[in-house]
Amino acid sequence: MYIDLLPVFDKEGERIELGFSFRPDDECFATPVSVTGSIENRTGIVRISATAKFDYAAACARCNKPLLRHATVPVRHILVPELTEEDDSDEYIVVEDRKLDVDALVSEDVYLAIPYRLLCKPDCKGLCSICGADLNEGPCSCEKPTDPRWDALKDLLN
Repeated sequence: MYIDLLPVFDKEGERIELGFSFRPDDECFATPVSVTGSIENRTGIVRISATAKFDYAAACARCNKPLLRHATVPVRHILVPELTEEDDSDEYIVVEDRKLDVDALVSEDVYLAIPYRLLCKPDCKGLCSICGADLNEGPCSCEKPTDPRWDALKDLLN
């Protein structure tokens, strides 16, 4: 969704309220991303201040159980029509032609906020590397392989 920010850049105190939702192309999103907030010009500085809420599905990184998580992501940026060489920074979002693609900006913040690895619980034990049993449900019955370099010492104990 594109928003024309010409009135906001031209007039101090101008404000645009945001209230929309969109569905990213990624299948991990269980619900659309709901965005609320505003774009406001305060003392000549144009800022977007919004919150994105959504549910996403993933799998535990250790035991592969399906997970559904809710996330609330703050979207806070300073918007500028152009950058000078001194201002070249990641702090500013350049809004060419005074039109902002809000979906793209929010999507970027949302993707950066989703954790790379998720666990079903902090002490998840994962799966057995030999038989694939879920170690959270109890120990497996398979015999763990031994390191053949220790066999000589094992023979001494017998």
